[in-house]
Amino acid sequence: MATEQLTTQGFKDKVFNYETAEQWGYKGELPAIIDFYADWCGPCKQVAPVLEELAKEYEGKLVIYKVDTEAEEELSAVFGIQSIPTFLFIPKEGAPMLQKGAFPKNVFKQVIEERLLQSAGANS
Repeated sequence: MATEQLTTQGFKDKVFNYETAEQWGYKGELPAIIDFYADWCGPCKQVAPVLEELAKEYEGKLVIYKVDTEAEEELSAVFGIQSIPTFLFIPKEGAPMLQKGAFPKNVFKQVIEERLLQSAGANS
């Protein structure tokens, strides 16, 4: 499975509806990473193939969404996205983590293994 483009409405449907919920509650079945990017962003373009590889590598264990900050201004504002790329790491349970900057693949894998799959693996 490749990365999936996410709109503001898609985010509300699949991830979290910030308009109706007061506290964070992830709706997804699998942990997720959300990539806030823009088409003109050089570092975003460098990270894109890494995210595609990770989406295939962790298929069935993790979902990777992409949010175009230019098209989804409301969603970007909700998370206070001011620099891109910015990543939202969402474990199945617990609070999400927001991280700015482009990372090499090994850093993504470390976060996935230690923060996202660790908590999911304990319950399955």
